[in-house]
Amino acid sequence: MNTDPIADFLTRIRNGQTAGMRVVEIPSSKTKVAIATILKDQGYIHDFKVEEVAPQNVLKVALKYDRLTKIPAIREIKRISKPGLRQYTGSETLPRVKNGLGIAVVSTSKGLMTDKQARKENIGGEVLCTVS
Repeated sequence: MNTDPIADFLTRIRNGQTAGMRVVEIPSSKTKVAIATILKDQGYIHDFKVEEVAPQNVLKVALKYDRLTKIPAIREIKRISKPGLRQYTGSETLPRVKNGLGIAVVSTSKGLMTDKQARKENIGGEVLCTVS
């Protein structure tokens, strides 16, 4: 039993990049699909798809690397809000990752979005993770 599925999702991506894998398989959920959508929109992963397999769907994430140097597109991916210590913040105190070069994934009342989108819409929420 996994107590923190988002941390498991981030760890599988981190470990897959360390091992040089092209595709990582992760048990699927709506939150993980939303995070994968944000990562794809921001250019950190190539693509993802959900395969319907019993008993639980599988999320397949295609990782992205530099063509010449084979360096992963995600340099650092880190869980911020944990089940034991939730991190909530207002729109004016949202974290800036790498001085704006990275993103923070924020769970708001309007769904999951990046810190930049949350600042633009002037809403705060729970900071799930940072990616740079």
